[in-house]
Amino acid sequence: MYPLLSFYLKRLIRKGTLTIHTVDGGHHSFGDGEPPHVELAIKTRAAERQIGHNPALKLGECYMDGEVDMVLGSIYDLIALVFDNAAMTATGQPWMKAIEQVRLLYRRVVQNNVPKRSRRNVQRHYDLSGDLYALFLDPDWQYSCAYFETPEQSLADAQLAKKRHIAAKLRFDRPGLSTLDIGSGWGGMGLYLARECGARVKGVTLSDEQLKRSNTRAVESGLSDRVRFELQDYRHIEERFDRIVSVGMFEHVGRDFYDPFFQQAAKLLKPDGVMLLHTIGRTTPPYNTNSFIDRHIFPGGYIPSLSEVMPAIECSGLGITDIEVLRLHYAETCRAWRMAFLERWSEAEALYDRRFCRMWEFYLAISEASFRWQGYVVFQIQLTHAVDALPIRRDYMTETEKALKQREARAVEQPERACVAAE
Repeated sequence: MYPLLSFYLKRLIRKGTLTIHTVDGGHHSFGDGEPPHVELAIKTRAAERQIGHNPALKLGECYMDGEVDMVLGSIYDLIALVFDNAAMTATGQPWMKAIEQVRLLYRRVVQNNVPKRSRRNVQRHYDLSGDLYALFLDPDWQYSCAYFETPEQSLADAQLAKKRHIAAKLRFDRPGLSTLDIGSGWGGMGLYLARECGARVKGVTLSDEQLKRSNTRAVESGLSDRVRFELQDYRHIEERFDRIVSVGMFEHVGRDFYDPFFQQAAKLLKPDGVMLLHTIGRTTPPYNTNSFIDRHIFPGGYIPSLSEVMPAIECSGLGITDIEVLRLHYAETCRAWRMAFLERWSEAEALYDRRFCRMWEFYLAISEASFRWQGYVVFQIQLTHAVDALPIRRDYMTETEKALKQREARAVEQPERACVAAE
């Protein structure tokens, strides 16, 4: 085995057992000999060297290319074993620190998300075939963290609960409130707010595929008079709104664009308006985006620490009225996506190829593990201009969620009233 990789694994794997089969026929075990047991085969000497020098990037790439195969357990089991050990072991090897320092030097170049580049980055991920996303997302195509009210809740119900939870924080206390959905995805959030809360919604996206599907859904649901989706960068909007919501978009803004983002939000939000930002974040100090995710999945993306977000909000003129940290909800969401994707692997392979499927499996596996062991969470940050824009106690959120749940039930029982339930 390549000496550097062996040295690294001896220091890292202290709990559980990792066995590596090398190209020369050797078997090398690391850990305490106890479960969990994970085995993999590294099929080329080049892969050993690459993983040894840059495991954060090259493990995933070698798995994609078939130079790493699992012998016992899945790629998720391997990542879970590594991350679980990393959480309790000092793993900052000098060469790994050097790689991260170099990445920090050009982070601002990679995340220079001006409008043209932002659109290109979004297209690279979100304009993949809609048939791919249909394989693993819930029926509403929610591609963000669900809100699990109970451990046994289905993904579809948890995604509905997420929309309800967000709507309650936005407090639609009267019908007809103008609402901006920044990064509107495939339209589910905007359609929910129009249907259940009587909102008038403008959703903006940079994805052609999302735009097409969103507007089709608005017509099919009979809500096109209340909801419109447009291909537009949030920086180019000039209207003002009673409510602003952004779910799973802030991760694509880029560190150097936080000030302009919140300044624009402050400009677009009416004096008595309410905004809810739902974004992945980290409980650790600021750190680089995972290099595999950055290169192959979300170019230009960045997961912020709260300490990086707060100064931009404070300078924007917006006031923070509530912050909730969702722990492990995204881990369970990613697990549901991963299991659904694996069940329909053959269909995904027919759409793309085996290399793509292995890339996507690695992406979902490392995402789930990051929310379990690497301090990833979801922040829901509520913002207003006026100190009295919302009730001074949080009870209204719970009360509104209950009312929305009852309204949803009535809409199921009387579908002909679904579009006017909020009025």
